[in-house]
Amino acid sequence: MHNDRMDSGLKDQAIPTVKCVDAELAQLYPDAKCELDFSTAFELLIATVLSAQTTDARVNSVTPELFERWPDPQSMAAAPEEEIEKLLRPLGMAARRTRHVQELSARLVHDFGGSVPDDQKALESLAGVGRKTAHVVRGTWFGHSLLTVDTHVGRLARRLGWSESADPRTVERDVVARTGSDGCQDSVDLTTLSHRLIFHGRNLCTARKPACNECPLATNETPCPSAFKE
Repeated sequence: MHNDRMDSGLKDQAIPTVKCVDAELAQLYPDAKCELDFSTAFELLIATVLSAQTTDARVNSVTPELFERWPDPQSMAAAPEEEIEKLLRPLGMAARRTRHVQELSARLVHDFGGSVPDDQKALESLAGVGRKTAHVVRGTWFGHSLLTVDTHVGRLARRLGWSESADPRTVERDVVARTGSDGCQDSVDLTTLSHRLIFHGRNLCTARKPACNECPLATNETPCPSAFKE
């Protein structure tokens, strides 16, 4: 069975560079981007918070009405709790999600002048916002080069030999360090790389049955060290 953790055999093989993998995935997924629907930084923040433990598609099914009724932090914070909760019910954990969006909206109004801050620590201080969500907002909206480590990015990082860890913070550190050591820190946008890895993890390099026979990384000049391993 394919194992997405590095074993002793993987360590003896050449590891593909971040720049090389990014270039291959750019050809495969030229339109890779955040799949949440949003038109403002606030909408992106709310949608990303809501996406925890559910799919982007499901979030996109409820946010049009959510943002039409309460398009900014002021209106979201003042909205009737039961109305938001009813709208968010299809996502599951509706009471918790409602509490998060209203609490973070109130904080944005009271502490940040109603604007979404471009600051990692400030974003992580908001209800329902962790490092991953803050990276999505800062990378996607504010244009920073930041690696967002979700389950797909973590799995691919291990399969490619970039990291041995299952801890997202460690994976991020390992990949960023490798990017620098490859001499491509400035030429690889980590935000876009995150999207490409996510697309690849969803489409080909899946958790249970990676399609190595269809993957360009399996036949690259320095192939994925996990390719075709059973």
